[in-house]
Amino acid sequence: MTRAAPNPGWPNRSLAGLAVTAALVLSPGTLRAQTQFPFNPGRDARPDEAIPGANPFLANGLRGNTFTAPGTTGTDATRSGASDSPTSGENTGARSPTRALAGARSGSATVFSGTSGANNRAPTNLLRQRAAPPRRLGSATVRPTRAVTQTIAYDLRLTPVVRNPVVGVPLPTLLPAAGVQTPGFFLGTALRRPLAIDEAYAPLGIKVGTFTVLPAVQQSVGYDSNPDQINNRFAKPSLALRTDGELLFRSDWSSSELSGDLRGGYSDYPDNKGASRPNGVGATRLRVDVNRDTRVDVEGRFVLDTQRAGTPDLAAAVTSRPLVSTYGTTFGVTERFNRMQVSVRGLFDRSEFEDAQLAGGAILRQSDRNQNQFGVQLRAGYEISPVITPFVDVLADNRIYDMRVDSTGIRRDSDGLTLSGGATFALARFVTGEVSVGLQHRTYVDPSLRDLTAPVVNAALTWFASPLTTVRFSALTGVTETTVVGSSGVLTQSATLEVQHDLLRNLSLIGGISVLSNDYDRVNINERGFSATARLDYRFNRWLAMRGSYIYQRLDSSVSGSSFHANTFLLGLRINP
Repeated sequence: MTRAAPNPGWPNRSLAGLAVTAALVLSPGTLRAQTQFPFNPGRDARPDEAIPGANPFLANGLRGNTFTAPGTTGTDATRSGASDSPTSGENTGARSPTRALAGARSGSATVFSGTSGANNRAPTNLLRQRAAPPRRLGSATVRPTRAVTQTIAYDLRLTPVVRNPVVGVPLPTLLPAAGVQTPGFFLGTALRRPLAIDEAYAPLGIKVGTFTVLPAVQQSVGYDSNPDQINNRFAKPSLALRTDGELLFRSDWSSSELSGDLRGGYSDYPDNKGASRPNGVGATRLRVDVNRDTRVDVEGRFVLDTQRAGTPDLAAAVTSRPLVSTYGTTFGVTERFNRMQVSVRGLFDRSEFEDAQLAGGAILRQSDRNQNQFGVQLRAGYEISPVITPFVDVLADNRIYDMRVDSTGIRRDSDGLTLSGGATFALARFVTGEVSVGLQHRTYVDPSLRDLTAPVVNAALTWFASPLTTVRFSALTGVTETTVVGSSGVLTQSATLEVQHDLLRNLSLIGGISVLSNDYDRVNINERGFSATARLDYRFNRWLAMRGSYIYQRLDSSVSGSSFHANTFLLGLRINP
């Protein structure tokens, strides 16, 4: 049997050390302290908090959280720490001399009551303050990590998709069609933009270089009770064949952007060939990001429509509807100064009227109505918050006709000045858009035409009533041109309200109403128009959809024989290749 070797350092110990050890062992206070504050290895002995290379028991003694009871002094704690307990067991009795000796060597509160000097200062509190803080429960990064990584992932097939606003024919927001208006432009709904489509049924488009192109073709068949839009006593109903084409494109550049939205169509009436007509609308936009605060915008636009027979400006029996085309461009620079944004834009628009062929074979010249419009617009806005930006807008324009005088001998060139103020809104998932109100003043070259001053309103708001329902409202007023003798111009006011609701992810129901008011200056001619639309869209897949629509149009005029109303039914297929 192997015998334990003696400790080689024991003979070197002095008699004084043996005396101190014996006194501590025989002291009755040591075991008493062990009884009052029993040693707990799980609480008092922490390997991660111990002094490197030292006994964890000694390290715990240096912390001062074992030998000093609350409410006792350093001397009382020393005495209580030297007490003995018969229930502490053999292990406790063996550890007590070592802990007491460690306390005596380190100068802690475990000292004799008779000693004096620096050891009576009871540095236990100081050591307790310098000790490591208690262990925290959990990690400080748990909550941020959960907030980022432990979000609920919803299945897109079960999640309603918030719709984009329903939009129709884009009303000219700066210059109302270069001062030209037709009831069909405001009341017609054939050129409504396609609906916002759920991602599962949205067309993917065609990649052409750095562009994504979205073409579409739609063919519809139906019935129109009054395709000529003339007085119902002379209406000639017909089968309606409607063909629509569309081309949308957008660049995929890291900065700047080039996009376009071009739409056109042709309505054919086999039973009334004279009522067949085309129409179209489109715009291309280029945005150049010069730097962080400077942006250059270039836009090209066009509107193609036809002139309705029986209007005050075409009071003649014509065999076909003359074309009216307006096209123009805008070039502008926008600079941002912290929260302030200032933009300057130059505008040019041209309007052309086709000659009308009368029933007797004669030609009615309308070249005297062709005109150019030049304009300069200055806008300054201040972003008071990320969701609202008030602005003031100044627009100066000049309308110049190709011919010096019209067919009645009147010079209709004019200068206009428009002052307005409003705000843009960007309340995400609630209301977005822009509203402005102001005054427009026009001065005419011919002294027989008096100046006009009229209020102007321009509004385009979208309300996201719910994830499945979207409401859009737009309003526009302005002074438009006329050839009626004695009248300087026409005060035109229009408004449109549309509601889109998704019954299913691939089934949408749309309803809309439009109102129109034309008041001719200094003559007793007034027009009131109303249009209502109901449409149902069903998408089979990404590239094929079916659309059914009903359109009701009504125009009441103070001019005899100029009022009309019509009902149109269409059912067609839409293909997105």
